[in-house]
Parts: sequence; structure tokens; C-alpha cells
Amino acid sequence: MARLIITLVLAFVVVGLLWPILVRLRRGRVPDEAASRRERRGYFVPIAACVALSFLLSAALWWFGR
Repeated sequence: MARLIITLVLAFVVVGLLWPILVRLRRGRVPDEAASRRERRGYFVPIAACVALSFLLSAALWWFGR
């Protein structure tokens, strides 16, 4: 379990360090993002990120609830 957590933390660090480069390449948005524009406002809902976050939160709550 410790190896999994260390791997996830390292992956987040690498993505965090590469994020400015990815934004410059205009790769900041994923293709399955829901977008809506109304009267000078834009709303973006990253569906894949929401699903992944929900899965991780559910797994963490399940793990700590045992």
C-alpha cells in the first residue's frame, strides 16, 4: 500500500511540474470536458477528472472505514 501511495504522489508531482509546459502547448483541457458559454461567462466541467476524483475519494473512504 505504501508503494502505491508513493507512486501516486510522485505522479502528481511530475504532472504538477509539467503543467506549465502543457498549458503552453494548449493541452490543459481534456477532450471530454463539457463547456458552456453564456453572456460573458464560460463554464467548464472536466467530466473525466470528476469521475477520477470520485473514485479516489470513494476508495479512500472505503479503505479508512474498514
